[in-house]
Amino acid sequence: MSTNLPDDSFRDTISTIDETGKRSFIFPKIPVGKFYDRRKLVSYGLLIFLLSAPFIKINGNQFLMFNVLERKFNIFSFPFWPQDFHLFVISMIIGVVGLALFTVAFGRIFCGWFCPQTIFMEMVFRRIEFMIDGDRNAQIRLAKQSWDAEKIRKRLLKWFVFFVISFIIANVFLAYLIGSDELIKFIKEGPTQNSHTLIALLIFTGVFYFIYAWFREQVCIIACPYGRMQGVLLDNKTINVAYDYVRGEGEEGRGKINKNEDRASSGKGDCIDCKLCVHVCPTGIDIRNGTQLECINCTACIDECDTIMEKVGFPKGLIRYASEDEIVKKEKFQLTLRMKGYIAVLSILIGVFVGMLFLRSDVEATILHMPGQLFQHDGSLISNVYNYEIVNKTEGDFDNVTFKLVDPQGTIKLVGSPSVKIAKRGMSQGTLFVKIPEANLKGEKVKLKIEIYNNNQLIETATTNFMGPRSFN
Repeated sequence: MSTNLPDDSFRDTISTIDETGKRSFIFPKIPVGKFYDRRKLVSYGLLIFLLSAPFIKINGNQFLMFNVLERKFNIFSFPFWPQDFHLFVISMIIGVVGLALFTVAFGRIFCGWFCPQTIFMEMVFRRIEFMIDGDRNAQIRLAKQSWDAEKIRKRLLKWFVFFVISFIIANVFLAYLIGSDELIKFIKEGPTQNSHTLIALLIFTGVFYFIYAWFREQVCIIACPYGRMQGVLLDNKTINVAYDYVRGEGEEGRGKINKNEDRASSGKGDCIDCKLCVHVCPTGIDIRNGTQLECINCTACIDECDTIMEKVGFPKGLIRYASEDEIVKKEKFQLTLRMKGYIAVLSILIGVFVGMLFLRSDVEATILHMPGQLFQHDGSLISNVYNYEIVNKTEGDFDNVTFKLVDPQGTIKLVGSPSVKIAKRGMSQGTLFVKIPEANLKGEKVKLKIEIYNNNQLIETATTNFMGPRSFN
């Protein structure tokens, strides 16, 4: 049986570049169908989450925050400090491995259903464009139309709405970076008091406007690293949005429906070459050419093809979620050895992460010998000087933090005041002296155990080394 697939030259260019090498804009048809309706529900739910997450607080912690400048991260309201960076790294690795597993099994479905870029582009900006400029044919006519009053009015209205939405997205993005409380404070103070923040906000706005008004699907095709990764993750058992070329091409290839034609005896496939699957694609590809880098598995072609199949009386599913092996060999989906390997690695990583999360303390103290300082004699006492750092990861203030030397016996004296105050989610640094009687030293290097209290409640235990004279060996 001949599948009549196009020759190798059909993919020597991408659909967004014309023959002269210039940008060719995509004007997709408005999608309609059950998959599109489901995508809208998923997308609007995720939009609500993305826009509200930085403003939601649980136990005083912002639900999601990625403050790179101060190295403070909140993931699902759990705060991660610089001292917890290993936990943050493991959580990111878990995300990458999980996404790889998802891609090996179900292809690039994340891009079409869950990616913020696609959600904002297809469910916000594209729908606004449909409302202002019209469907595919109307947009093509408007693009070729001279700059008359109608075109100027529609272009200015669309650009203005796009800019306003980009400005809103930039504010939310800034809330993820610096925290919603800080953003609200800047808004209340006004732009004159925060000119640097305003400049950053306008830069973010310009970036988002550029992406959604001009760059668009090029992000998925050119810029997104996940699209590059897809090429090494997919195989014949991966479920993708796929064209059933065995059924669609038949013995004699695809073709239009002729009046009074006996399609079965003609040898033609079920594809009637209407090209609506191409017209509805947001990246401008022809899904009938097989799995392609630009395909984001948005299912728009599935809805369009099912509608046409229903109209001409053919079974639905000519374009559907399927693997290459299902189309050719009629094999159902099953876990491969590679998928099982990813699942095993992901399970181990999740187990390690959960264990480390439970072992993570709410207070972290570090006491280090001051560099370049030796011991000092103070009568019968030997004195060492230390730098300390205490991180309060809790949502409560520490009003009276004190230190107690447990082993060996001796005294601790803070420089400045007898106790320390540490605000919630705050940090305190300072200097302290440890004095130990010579008789209690059993060598030139002694390990110290220091307990840290807040209002007589033990909150952390730290260890460090004490340097004494060599003669005590």
